[in-house]
Amino acid sequence: MIPALRQRFNASFTPAKYQAFLKLMEERCGTPVKFQLSETPCFFPKPLLDQMSQYGKELIQQLGGLEYRKASFNAIPPDFNVPREAPHPMFIQVDFGLVRDAAGNLQPKLVELQGFPSLYAYQAILSQAYMEVFELDGNLKYLLGGLDWEGYKKLLRRAVVGNHDPQNVILMEIDPSHQKTLPDFLLTEKLLGIATVSITDIEKRGKELFYERGGKRIPIRRIYNRAIVDELVRKKLKLSFNFSEELEVEWAGHPNWYFRMSKFSLPYLHHECVPKTSFLDRVERIPDDLENYVIKPLFSFAGLGVIVNPTKEDLANIPKEKRSQYILQERMQFEPVIETPLGGTKAEVRIMYIWLDELLPVMTIVRMGRGLMMGVDHNKNMEWVGSSAGFYPG
Repeated sequence: MIPALRQRFNASFTPAKYQAFLKLMEERCGTPVKFQLSETPCFFPKPLLDQMSQYGKELIQQLGGLEYRKASFNAIPPDFNVPREAPHPMFIQVDFGLVRDAAGNLQPKLVELQGFPSLYAYQAILSQAYMEVFELDGNLKYLLGGLDWEGYKKLLRRAVVGNHDPQNVILMEIDPSHQKTLPDFLLTEKLLGIATVSITDIEKRGKELFYERGGKRIPIRRIYNRAIVDELVRKKLKLSFNFSEELEVEWAGHPNWYFRMSKFSLPYLHHECVPKTSFLDRVERIPDDLENYVIKPLFSFAGLGVIVNPTKEDLANIPKEKRSQYILQERMQFEPVIETPLGGTKAEVRIMYIWLDELLPVMTIVRMGRGLMMGVDHNKNMEWVGSSAGFYPG
């Protein structure tokens, strides 16, 4: 994206540096990273990142009105409708792909957005590791919103821990030791001093929740939720509590926003960066160029259930009574903007926000790929693809 920085990096790259980078990440995380890390970070012009950050804000604000709140109420399953909903999400992710317009200029196009936490600890450490091992220009920055590292840690602590003793705050996940995002959990523990607890290990007594550490039962006052409802339902897990009941606990990111601000939101958005999107059950006429669309389930992660280049047979295989749980979205042709030794590579850029005093963009996650989809699971057995970090000149 910035030719001078790109050429300098590519010329100085060695496989030995990449191996040192992987080793450092494993040491910093305290566990192997089990998804692919790209050989390169990405270098973006600050105006492009500013444009994506602003677009994301505009989209999020479109979903703040009473009309959308009413429409999205039905997106929340009754069993997972958590009381005392916050007026807005605390953690938001907005994903963009880069396409060329008719004049040949690069433009960000929305892929999706989510009112749910992402890799807020891991991504910062990944960026720092790129900086150190590959000896990047010291003027490059990876944090947004005017933040430096100390300011970011303070903001993240306010968001997750709040005013509580860290021992009474947990990161809640499903069988966390077997999740690919375990590196982020361990880094969150190190940064904030909180415990990672499997949702099935939580004990309920009256309206209070507890977890056990070192033979002691510790009350839970605040939960940083990383458990995906789709996985909870799929695995038919038995819990000691119900999400929908009144509990004496705070949420660092209210769970209802996982449903309200999601793929469900896309048909309601009106913006130049939003591709044509409809609920599948409301599509009056199937497009003749169906291969230029993508079918996505509303509430799934990591590309699970997504159909790229769908056929009429794929459509027919989705029962009519379940089509309200899918969207049909115009597929964007991402531009391969990152020059690598293996040719041009596409990049999907996630703008990560934390919303406390203000809706603040804090950092990017970049996923590089040359496959049909951008997730790390869809670019296996390739090089110079995978999880990456975004830098810009300071």
